[in-house]
Amino acid sequence: MNSADLHLILAALAGVGLSVLLIVKARLHPFLGLLCGAFAVGALGGLPMGQIVGAIQKGAGDILGGTGLVVALGLALGAMLQVSNGAGALAKATLKLCPPGAAPWASLGVAMVIGLPLFFETGLVLLLPIVASAAAALPVGTSHAARLQVLLAAVTGLSVVHALVPPHPGPLLAVEVLGADLGRTMLYGLAVAVPTGIVAGPLLARITARGLPPGEPALAAAPSAVVPPPVWRTIAVVLLPVVLIAGGQVEGLLPPAIAPNFAWLSVASNPILALLIASLAALPLLFGRGALRAPVQGAIWTEAMAPAGAILLSIGAGGALKQVLVTMGLADLLVRASDGSMISPLVLAWGIAVCIRLATGSATVATITTAGMMPAVVAATGASPEWTVLAIGAGSVFFSHVNDPGFWLVKGYLGTTTAGTFRTWSMLETAISVLGLLLVLAGSRLF
Repeated sequence: MNSADLHLILAALAGVGLSVLLIVKARLHPFLGLLCGAFAVGALGGLPMGQIVGAIQKGAGDILGGTGLVVALGLALGAMLQVSNGAGALAKATLKLCPPGAAPWASLGVAMVIGLPLFFETGLVLLLPIVASAAAALPVGTSHAARLQVLLAAVTGLSVVHALVPPHPGPLLAVEVLGADLGRTMLYGLAVAVPTGIVAGPLLARITARGLPPGEPALAAAPSAVVPPPVWRTIAVVLLPVVLIAGGQVEGLLPPAIAPNFAWLSVASNPILALLIASLAALPLLFGRGALRAPVQGAIWTEAMAPAGAILLSIGAGGALKQVLVTMGLADLLVRASDGSMISPLVLAWGIAVCIRLATGSATVATITTAGMMPAVVAATGASPEWTVLAIGAGSVFFSHVNDPGFWLVKGYLGTTTAGTFRTWSMLETAISVLGLLLVLAGSRLF
């Protein structure tokens, strides 16, 4: 490493550090904090101002141009599940069918299904109050620890798909940037997510929830008078985009003589088209004849667009910071560092995502920034882009702490103290991250 490399690293650390200070201490919105960090990185790295501005515009434009529609459609689908009360009905029906001892396992399964098309925070607000009500309704004599295990299993299910399974927006961002095969990434992601969720959720919760004092949740669900749709319709809406995207792999598995007859499956597997089809199908499935009534449409788009602006702005600023780092030459530095190194490129991707996650508190920003720096490393080392996506996703959820808005949201719904939230939520996030990496490393050797 020469002096120029050292200067580059120090400039990157200083710029990211400034973003952290502005977001955590000055309480600026991540959009402004990350943009300030991007300008600082470029200036400290010696880039001309015109080049910095160009990199910021390119980074934000590339990310929003490629994934903005996916994010918006995913938020719309989540809003339909919320406004129709379909997700709540699915969670209640599943938990009601299970004996008390199986409640954490049912909670994990429901959360993984409902969490597929949703951002983590949206899924949390939508699902956790319902799971909390089901936990409170467990038979008299059920311990506080047992009730807490049900809640922890739910947040584990939401987090593990957030990190590892497209079409969740986080992994989908990395798939596009790294040019990974979406169908294979989904398959590998599910293979990693299921055992990771089992260990980090119901099994780990038996240890972390033990002995914690009871607390009252600070956040609760608003009562809903909406008659929910049949459960099977909700399941169909949630799984439709997953099935459409996975269906794109069918053509490649068929004999050449008949494969062209199924070319339409590849068209429908485009994430934007798949989510658009799912959103259009969700209207009659979830709302019936009232789907096009003005109050229903207004409620859907109010719920969808309220968080959309903040999420899209944060994603765009994360892409801007990534592009400035790439323009400065940080990606090339990583290629040189990985060339002949004993460090696996998958471990390198995981480690970079961990550092950005710890610094910014955002799994999405960690995913965007890391994915933007890894294409050259993947090309130089021959690493699998699909497994690299999953390594980044695993690193992006490492040890949630006080600079992560999700930390405080989970604390409010669990009713735990700050120390108790570290013991439960932060530990399960770390377990997802570390176990996810181990399974990715193992899987990459097999496939």
